[in-house]
Amino acid sequence: MVIDGLPGGGAEKVVLTLAEGFLRQGHRVSLFSLRKVCEYPIPADVDYQTVIDHCSRPWRKLTETYRRARQLDVAVRQSEALHGKYDLILSNLHKTDRIVRRAKSLDLNKTWYCLHGVFSASYLARKSGFSLWMKQQKIRQTYQGRQLIGVSQYVIDDVMQNIGVKPSKARVIFNPFDFDLISRKAAEPCSLAGNDFILHVGRFHEAKRHDRLLQAYAQSGISAPLVLLGQGNEKKTERLRQQAEDLGISARVRFEGFHANPYPWIRHARLLVVSSDSEGFGNVLVEALSCGTPVVSTRCPGAPAAILSGDLARGLAEMNAESLAQKMREIYTNPPELQKLDLSIYSLNVICQQYLQLVETEEPAYSSPQHIPS
Repeated sequence: MVIDGLPGGGAEKVVLTLAEGFLRQGHRVSLFSLRKVCEYPIPADVDYQTVIDHCSRPWRKLTETYRRARQLDVAVRQSEALHGKYDLILSNLHKTDRIVRRAKSLDLNKTWYCLHGVFSASYLARKSGFSLWMKQQKIRQTYQGRQLIGVSQYVIDDVMQNIGVKPSKARVIFNPFDFDLISRKAAEPCSLAGNDFILHVGRFHEAKRHDRLLQAYAQSGISAPLVLLGQGNEKKTERLRQQAEDLGISARVRFEGFHANPYPWIRHARLLVVSSDSEGFGNVLVEALSCGTPVVSTRCPGAPAAILSGDLARGLAEMNAESLAQKMREIYTNPPELQKLDLSIYSLNVICQQYLQLVETEEPAYSSPQHIPS
């Protein structure tokens, strides 16, 4: 498994959850991180290696992809010399994928590129003209003719239809969840236990649209505090604090920072809200539902509309503050029944088996993406 680093994000958590699942099923797992940053605990038996670039030359950016691919080659060959050839290689996140594409040590038929986001709504957002064209070219060159895994059908459809990528194979495999572990972690103390509050979990990034969340919260008329679990750079954080001040809600908005264990907060929240412009999957929606917490989400590109089916679809809002505010009020006062909800299709064992089947399956050069029901 290869990834750009392990800061506090959803894709990073997915990689570590998968690693843990593979280990439990008796497999040996190596995790190559291209940066030292790590805000999650690494499973004890994972062969965790950092492949760090120390180049400081003025032209380092121009040669970064090629140079880092060679560095990864060295690390992989050393590891395979000790433990044998890898049966499955999973590359995660676009910067990593560009480097893996150039790596000569990785078997093409064993390498799968895991797409965690909607490119047209995130990586290409707010781009136009030549800049947009260049970004599209980079994406197309990275994934053309390669084996792709999308965390939702929307992710695969987007990269094929909107960017023109023609993969050799494409699969949809949902993100995995260790529900027993989530339940145990959710039982830990929470400083707001016994109090009503609304929760948002996610880094301070433009795609998460905290600005829309604050506007909707101000319009909702809900008096319970809004708790933000996440972090961003100082400029983004200050901008959100100022917006809360301008909206007259600063006394009710709590900036609680990043928590490696958000589950006690999720468990005790009256409502969890996702306000994003896009969510490749939307991990926190499944996590909240598993904790028995009602959710509201924008009907954004990605998986939220598939996750929130049936009666849960009442929690889907259009992508504007007014609709989000209305859904927050509705679900806050009249939550759906969650007691009999079946989330087994997202369980760690089920998802690990779908990944392991990639090792065993011999297929034609191209097969269309599977439509896996939610």
